Amino acid sequence: MCDQTFSGVQFGPCCKCNRERPLRTIYLKTEPIIICSICVELMATEALHENETLASLKNEAESLKGKLEEERAKLHDVELHQVAERVEALGQFVMKTRRTLKGHGNKVLCMDWCKDKRRIVSSSQDGKVIVWDAFTTNKEHAVTMPCTWVMACAYAPSGCAIACGGLDNKCSVYPLTFDKNENMAAKKKSVAMHTNYLSACSFTNSDMQILTASGDGTCALWDVESGQLLQSFHGHGADVLCLDLAPSETGNTFVSGGCDKKAVVWDMRSGQCIQSFETHESDINSVRYYPSGDAFASGSDDATCRLYDLRADREVAIYSKESIIFGASSVDFSLSGRLLFAGYNDYTINVWDVLKGTRVSILFGHENRVSTLRVSPDGTAFCSGSWDHTLRIWA
Repeated sequence: MCDQTFSGVQFGPCCKCNRERPLRTIYLKTEPIIICSICVELMATEALHENETLASLKNEAESLKGKLEEERAKLHDVELHQVAERVEALGQFVMKTRRTLKGHGNKVLCMDWCKDKRRIVSSSQDGKVIVWDAFTTNKEHAVTMPCTWVMACAYAPSGCAIACGGLDNKCSVYPLTFDKNENMAAKKKSVAMHTNYLSACSFTNSDMQILTASGDGTCALWDVESGQLLQSFHGHGADVLCLDLAPSETGNTFVSGGCDKKAVVWDMRSGQCIQSFETHESDINSVRYYPSGDAFASGSDDATCRLYDLRADREVAIYSKESIIFGASSVDFSLSGRLLFAGYNDYTINVWDVLKGTRVSILFGHENRVSTLRVSPDGTAFCSGSWDHTLRIWA
């Protein structure tokens, strides 16, 4: 839980431009002004010194960024795979499809495991959100959303609710009950409102707060009960496509990735960017923390997955092969952190040795691109979702 009190920010008319937008409270000489983020940027340009232009400030920022990269490079003395040379290689690796979940009428776009290690929630381009029993493959709940392309879904930590959203620009929370005949849509609660599509959502360590990422270039933290915006995160220069919350022991941080090729680590309490990494050559589709919270992996349309060490403040490994020419859509670590599972647009799932940087297995089974992939909470299996309308449980 966050230990800071936030002022709730609403969606409404901006004090400066009078347009209906998500609002932020800023202080000018201790006077609060409720204003939209576009007007905040315009006000910043009004305060330029003589002979200063936005172009000159951008050049200065690029120059400083270059100096930072030089300082990072000085500390780059050894590669991860060189350190891991003495580590024993992994033995024969066998994983098979153990269950196939069929029921969606279109592309599966997102999925998440329940903490009970048994139930799964998935969302699809068909406008449906389905809760599955992964053991029996039975459908336990199904919700029809008011729009197609339900691009994000998440299970609450308690297992008593799910969240989802997509092209409706909203994040909606549905409580789950044992009564399968109950109309879930009647109990729907709209929590988050963005100005563009919802690309990802994740509950924090309680059912009371939820993080969202959006095509409007922002991430946001919301109070589930009141629907108030607790904190907004501005820093991406294009659509934010993914986010992942740090393991609870490591503090109140999360990482996001987007179409600006950047992966950004945020402080949830202050709303500030702590670290930023920009080594991918195309959109970042997926980010996932290493189990210890000291690093994270990313998957990109540039056909690579990369590992970033937060303590070293740099990229430490690239997982790629010349034969892999399709983008990586989703990544996740095994429970030990030794394996990295990555779903690709060429219908395959590649399994990488995190330490040695080598591919240890290729999993075939899906008949279209793999769009989402998550390892179960106990690490005994993982689930993948695909544009072939199915989900598969691998173990």
